[in-house]
Formats: sequence, C-alpha cells, structure tokens
Amino acid sequence: MRILVTGGSGQLGTDVAQAAAAKGWQVWAPDHTELDITHPAQVESAIGDYRPDWVVHCAAYTAVDRAETEEKMCMAVNAAGTAYVAHACAAAGCGLLYPSTDYVFDGSGTAPHPVTERPAPLNVYGRSKLLGEQAAQAVPRHAILRISWVFGLHGNNFVKTMLRLAERRTRLSVVDDQIGCPTYTVDLARLICQMAEQNAQGVFHATGSGQPVSWYDFARRIFDLAGKEIELEPTSTAAYPTAARRPLNSRLDCSALAAAGLTPLPEWQDALARYLQALEEEKV
Repeated sequence: MRILVTGGSGQLGTDVAQAAAAKGWQVWAPDHTELDITHPAQVESAIGDYRPDWVVHCAAYTAVDRAETEEKMCMAVNAAGTAYVAHACAAAGCGLLYPSTDYVFDGSGTAPHPVTERPAPLNVYGRSKLLGEQAAQAVPRHAILRISWVFGLHGNNFVKTMLRLAERRTRLSVVDDQIGCPTYTVDLARLICQMAEQNAQGVFHATGSGQPVSWYDFARRIFDLAGKEIELEPTSTAAYPTAARRPLNSRLDCSALAAAGLTPLPEWQDALARYLQALEEEKV
C-alpha cells in the first residue's frame, strides 16, 4: 500500500503516518512547507508523481474562533485546498480519505447525528469543512470520516490545555452544556489504515465509544486520572462566549463503521488513560 498523508506533521497526520509505516506501507507525509495545498500546481505535481493508492487529507485550518475573522484563509485551506487535492486524486486515479468534523452539524437535539443528516454548520470553520466534503465527493473513490473532540500527542487540544491550566490555577470553570465523545488520534489512525485496506467508501462517523460527556465531565475525568486537585465549576455556553458558535450536541452516530465491517473505536475513557500514559512517557 502506498499512502500520501497531507498535514503530515499535524496532530492526526503524524499518527496516521506512523500507523501506516508500522504496517510496512510506503508513506509520504509532507508538512505544509513541503506541500502547500493552497497551490494547485504543487498539489497536482505531488500527487501525480507519487501516485499513492490513497491520499489521507489531514491538512486543515483548525483555529475555529480565529476563522471568524480569517474566513478567507480558512476557506483557502479547507475548501479550495481540498478541492485541489480532490482534483489531483481524480486525475491520478487514487482514493481520497477526508477527515471532517462534527461542526458540519448545528448541534440541535440530543440524539447522535446520523451520517444521513443534512449538515447545517454554525460557524466559518464548519462551513469550510462542509465545502471540503463536497469537493471530496467528486473523487470516484472517496471516504469522508467525521470526527470530534480530538486529542493526540502532536498538537494542541483540550486535554493539554486542562493540564497546562492545572499547573497555575486551583479553580477552573468549564462548560457543561456541550456534549460529545472524546477521540484519540492513535485510535483514529488505526481506523483510517483499516479503511484504506478495506477500500471503504462513503460517509462515516468515528468517535471514542462509551457514554457521551460534557466538557466539564471530560475535564473532571482528566484531572482524576492525572491526580490533579482542581476545583471545577460548571458553566454554560452562554456564560462563556466565543467568536465562533459551538454546537451543543456533538454526539455522532458511528454505526456505519460496523455496518461496513470496520472496527469501532475503543471507549474514550480507556483512550484517555492511554494518552495520559503516553504524555508521561514523553517526559522521560
């Protein structure tokens, strides 16, 4: 198997590249300095020359709040950039696996969003990723994988933020009315490799298994497992305004994975424990 991973130095891209290499696959995982997806000629040349079986398109603009004032840049990467990647994949005859986001939904209701639900993003970032999905669908062999509440070793995320704040504060307020399932990039990387192996196509959702939680409950679990004594105070989304509106319901229905013969992700509580252990091992 021959894989090209865009955004190869990012939080998800790094783990995808490592998981693919561990399987003995040929892997090229350029970072943005090696492959700028906003330049169509560069994208076409890279994919056309490398001729991968699959492109796993992890490169993305992910600064959700900043996107509200940097819409042009966000769209250049997530919408136009993905369209360039999709065009090159179609021309080279390779598959395109596109990680997307729960932010394509408006977060209404309390039931998990099925893959068939009509997207209705609330913010610029969500709209840009939806446009990326639409671009990916132009590739004859494509898979869209919507994910949420992602944490990993190779980038910034909620877990790292909580641990960092715990070093200098004794009390924190965390929103308790946004609900979802945390997702570990190591587990996602294994799934993505399985999808490439099995030539999975269509739209899928993947989050950590287990009971959905609020950010407040997730923070409590982080501090309990890390042995941190922090006074946590629940607060509402309305009381903690951000530039970009967030969906209150980020639950995703992941049943399409098993239906396609793919392995659902492990429980997020187990994933969090493994992640915290990996963070500790990094310090040694």
